[in-house]
Amino acid sequence: MTDPFIETPYFEVRTPLGIAVRTTFSHWERIVTLKHTVMVGKEEEVQETLQYPIEIRRSRSDRDVYLYYKADPPYFICVVARHLNGEGFIITAYRTNKMKIGESVWTP
Repeated sequence: MTDPFIETPYFEVRTPLGIAVRTTFSHWERIVTLKHTVMVGKEEEVQETLQYPIEIRRSRSDRDVYLYYKADPPYFICVVARHLNGEGFIITAYRTNKMKIGESVWTP
């Protein structure tokens, strides 16, 4: 697996938490071809979710993982990102019908 901090970023977005979250083209392609094909062509929505979320939650199982949510009626877009040493990278992104349980760390 490619280190997401070594490859050139495909896109990078500063979140309301002040963290720059990025992904590489190869990692994005893995997400949309192997995991969540519904996200094909949704780069702009993912960037908007990171930049203007309706809520940010911290994972219950991994304190370095944050879930960014944006309304996409009747669903939500969820972007899962790891924050390490003041930097972030996308783990995955998907559509869901409900937000996961977790500590709310930011709301507008």
